Amino acid sequence: MPPSTTSARLLSGMLIGAGVAHFAAPRQFDAIVPRSLPGSPRTWTHLSGVAEIAIGAAIAAPRTRRAGALAAAGLFTAVFPANVKMAYDWRHRPAPLRAAALARLPLQAPLVLWALSVRRAARPDS
Repeated sequence: MPPSTTSARLLSGMLIGAGVAHFAAPRQFDAIVPRSLPGSPRTWTHLSGVAEIAIGAAIAAPRTRRAGALAAAGLFTAVFPANVKMAYDWRHRPAPLRAAALARLPLQAPLVLWALSVRRAARPDS
């Protein structure tokens, strides 16, 4: 299997797994939904879970991989405010939890770059 296919499968699996987690353990996601968003945090948790599953599925299929990977880059960018909120909200938690929340912030950039690299490696006719 070419490295580009392995990378796409890993990204797909990560997104699908994260999306499923939004339904299996929604409270942790509800807690980081910015209050400025209208509606209930659970609605946003479920919507983002569906988006992650759908984008992961798009990346898994070679014909939709380029579009799915571009959507993943957009999703990773769009959830950054929730990660900022989490880091702020957890600023008084024990050091390991604070560190985990802060570590999420710089990880967004590599995730965006990873998605864009999967897009570039996908067949242009996909």
